[in-house]
Amino acid sequence: MNRYLCILLVGISLSQAGCTMAPKYSRPAAPVPAGWPSGEAYKDAPAATDAPEAQNLGWKEFFADGKLQQVIGTALTNNRDLRLAALNVELARALYGIQRAELLPAVNAVGGGLRKRVPADLSSSGTRSITEQYSADLGIASWEIDFFGRLRSLKDRALEEYLATEQVQRSTQILLVASVANAYLTLAADRENLALAESTLATQQGSYDLIKRRHALGLVTDLDLYRAQAQVDTARGNLARYQQLAAQDENALNLLLGTPARSELLPRELSGVIPPKEISSGLSSEVLLRRPDVLQAESLLRSANANIGVARATFFPRISLTAALGTASKDLSNLFNRGQGTWNFTPQIAMPIFDARIWSAHKAAKVQREMVVAQYEKTIQSAFKEVADTLAARGTVGQQLSAQQSLVTALAETYRLSTSRYNKGIDSYLSVLDAQRSLYAAQQGLVSLRLAKLANDVRLYAVLGGGWQTQHEQSSIPTP
Repeated sequence: MNRYLCILLVGISLSQAGCTMAPKYSRPAAPVPAGWPSGEAYKDAPAATDAPEAQNLGWKEFFADGKLQQVIGTALTNNRDLRLAALNVELARALYGIQRAELLPAVNAVGGGLRKRVPADLSSSGTRSITEQYSADLGIASWEIDFFGRLRSLKDRALEEYLATEQVQRSTQILLVASVANAYLTLAADRENLALAESTLATQQGSYDLIKRRHALGLVTDLDLYRAQAQVDTARGNLARYQQLAAQDENALNLLLGTPARSELLPRELSGVIPPKEISSGLSSEVLLRRPDVLQAESLLRSANANIGVARATFFPRISLTAALGTASKDLSNLFNRGQGTWNFTPQIAMPIFDARIWSAHKAAKVQREMVVAQYEKTIQSAFKEVADTLAARGTVGQQLSAQQSLVTALAETYRLSTSRYNKGIDSYLSVLDAQRSLYAAQQGLVSLRLAKLANDVRLYAVLGGGWQTQHEQSSIPTP
């Protein structure tokens, strides 16, 4: 029996060391420029050569605001999309384990016992007797010896699909972190606009009350009174609109968190949020190869490459082995003693002669690989565009903010002078209304630009692949 066990172990070793028919994998060249774009739109973007790269900076380090950190942490714990992505990883891991187990034989054991009492009148010896019989069967049910690597290629394909699922989970976390940060900043901006609308309404109401009193004394015309009333009504409408937006922003944030946010963690205004830290875009676009979505696309490419090995292996014989050991003994302790059992080996060889489906499957596997290559290249191109767009915004938003701040200052002075001239009777109330409307619009524009700058910083961090790791997980980032 030891000789048969040796044969079995040799078969396992040959199966594990068998070659595969999959072509040698070679990563396609990235179809994007080696460096980031340059030009007028990018010239004012900070170089930040001393700043860390996004993929080396945990989200807890990037987001410096303590309240925002707690909000993001709540989302990572409770968000249903992220939970579903994690469960998909567990499922892929289990499926990979099943496929890997196909390389090993499945051993089954069955045991039984029989105790029989024979009366004296039925016994051939004329005396009563009791007989005992024990049996055991140990077998391998149709184990395929993987000489041509079909099972190994299937295992490699399952492994790459599992790794791709892991990258999907990381991409989901990056998207979630960025979405929570943007929702938080949007809420802060709309609450600041709400405070601005309340202040504007109070100012307009005060002006209207003053004009109404002067109208009662016959000092101003009906036209001025109605113009002032129109401004109050407009301010009331703006106030209601921002109340609605702020409430909807909070609802959107709660959906991302998977639970209602604690009120003490919510921002009161955008100016009170600590901005994120500066990051570097790197010196080369090769940093894109470490993005989770690009790594996912490459894992799928490796999976398609392994699938070609599966298709090629179907042209060769499939060798399976069925083995069984049967034993019987009157004594349970001697059941597996030498000479008590008999091994039965049944080899099976399936040799494909002609099957059009095999040729079609091989061709389909090669076409599928070309499709996955195209998808991989498209993923890199899309990633490059996202980073380039964000860098363009980063290079111009500073000028926009500076110009908008100057505009707000000039319009504030215009509004002050117009009001003074109107109170002195030098100018009409129409000049005051025009100045006030322009100032309010400019103040709203300034809030929007400040939000755009912060949101673009968050987007740059995300499109460069940051956001799935904490500050203690940088060392586990996969390298290309």
